[in-house]
Amino acid sequence: MKARVKWVEERTFVGESGSGHKVVLGTAHGADGKTPGPSPMELVLIGTGGCSAFDVVHILEKGREAVEDCVVELDADRAETDPKVFTRIHMHFIVKGRALSHDKVKRAIDLSIEKYCSASAMMAKTATLTHDFEVVETGAK
Repeated sequence: MKARVKWVEERTFVGESGSGHKVVLGTAHGADGKTPGPSPMELVLIGTGGCSAFDVVHILEKGREAVEDCVVELDADRAETDPKVFTRIHMHFIVKGRALSHDKVKRAIDLSIEKYCSASAMMAKTATLTHDFEVVETGAK
């Protein structure tokens, strides 16, 4: 896997993945305190949620569950001193579909966080990871 990050100006950078996708990132600067995009650590948190959501959808689809949507809301704390690693990450999954099995959704989330998601495995080295979920019915069986 390859990536490239180029400094643009002040605290603005452009990251490019090996597959050619680009994202603007940076931290607040200037009198208005605006950010040009998510900070690098925000991207790490987003990546963790994305990694796990990808797994959950994939596992449910392989189990022939009628999953229609999966959202992960993340809430995290970071250490007060450098390097300000994540110390706590809570992931709340909202999984929507038709006649979804509560047990299969739970199993998919557990498998993702405990076995398949590389990002959560890395985050668990410094952070306490917790999660919960809700299943939302979207239609008739």
